[in-house]
Amino acid sequence: MYTRPRVLAMVWLGFSAGLPFLLVDATLSGWLRDVGIERSVIGFFSWVGIIYSIKVVWAPVVDRVPVPFLAARLGRRRSWMLLSQLCIAAGLAGMALVDPREHLEWIALLALLVAFSSATQDINIDAYRIEAAEPEFQGAMAAAYVFGYRVALLAAGAGAFYLADAADWSRAYLSMAALMGVGLVATLCIPESRGANPQDPPVADAASSARAASHRFTAFISAAVLRPFVEFFERSGRDALFILMLIATYKLSDITMGVMANPFYLDLGFSKTQIAEVAKVFGFFMTIAGAALGGVFVLRFGLGRPLVIGAVLVAVTNLLFAWLAMTEPAMAKLAAVISADNLSGGFASAVLIAYLSSLTSTAYTATQYALFSSLMTLPAKLLGGFAGVIVDGFGYPVFFFYAAVLGMPGILLAIRVLHHEHRPSG
Repeated sequence: MYTRPRVLAMVWLGFSAGLPFLLVDATLSGWLRDVGIERSVIGFFSWVGIIYSIKVVWAPVVDRVPVPFLAARLGRRRSWMLLSQLCIAAGLAGMALVDPREHLEWIALLALLVAFSSATQDINIDAYRIEAAEPEFQGAMAAAYVFGYRVALLAAGAGAFYLADAADWSRAYLSMAALMGVGLVATLCIPESRGANPQDPPVADAASSARAASHRFTAFISAAVLRPFVEFFERSGRDALFILMLIATYKLSDITMGVMANPFYLDLGFSKTQIAEVAKVFGFFMTIAGAALGGVFVLRFGLGRPLVIGAVLVAVTNLLFAWLAMTEPAMAKLAAVISADNLSGGFASAVLIAYLSSLTSTAYTATQYALFSSLMTLPAKLLGGFAGVIVDGFGYPVFFFYAAVLGMPGILLAIRVLHHEHRPSG
């Protein structure tokens, strides 16, 4: 099944989706710290990632409104993908041409453009993946997408650090902008997905057209925006609030720590090449191993116990970073701590994705999953913006201890799931 053209195409679309993510997140934090930007400012830059957490706001528009001129030639999904990819490439190229020491505000604005365009691309690639293949091929489509996404994270993480060390950050970001050509070529080569161009029924005159438009708008708001919320609360009952609280707190510790990870490595005195080799390349494989282990645990023990284990592991690894901050830096210590962090992070992410998938109804899969994933990252992104302020005020050891404490609500709520495991049907 992995030789089918549409399945293979998801590798390249996954690469296109994953490439911009680190370039406005962890890699950007490393660049800013490398050129001497204050850590408190770097922390506020993490708020750019909130764009990914609120994409559900404009998803209904992207889902229904065609791109002028392009939609007639490419179809609704591919036209939005192409427009998003062009904007991402332009934004990355623009960032490469700006010196953050002189025009930091332009870096911020261009990063927002990249993040918004990337989130819009994600909306359409997710929809395309669901629409383009039969149900029996959805697992293969998802696996191909994840593989491409992870390879892109490696390129935007380790690849960008290698290029920055060999040349400079401007050339690194220009190279990343050029790599968006992978997504552009894939979008132009794939066929449009089925069901991506629904036709509105014709109307007789202006008055009936206005009434029909009003009716369609009301029906759209009810079906696309309100009904997924209502269905989830009806199905989950009194457990709904606890479920939402768990989703909102489970990644607090992990995401908050991640904001300061690259600045921390640089402040310890490690070179960009060393960070690329250990934190990015080695960490990449440890994340994959952790995700695989998480999948095995879910299969063997269900969701409750792995949720608790993942939450505990993520919090505890922050204490290892605190230990690293208080000892003499060494590559062996860095490798050990990063191994533990990526292994636990991959484990927790795989378990949480499985849990979120179990919460969705088959009638509203895409919308409900978008809502859950937005809630999963939004509180953590908001708190992560203050990470640099805490580091500047109290130092790295206190910051990592603070990040570990942020994991406590997720642990307690995961324990509640373990004792009152809730598996809504859909």
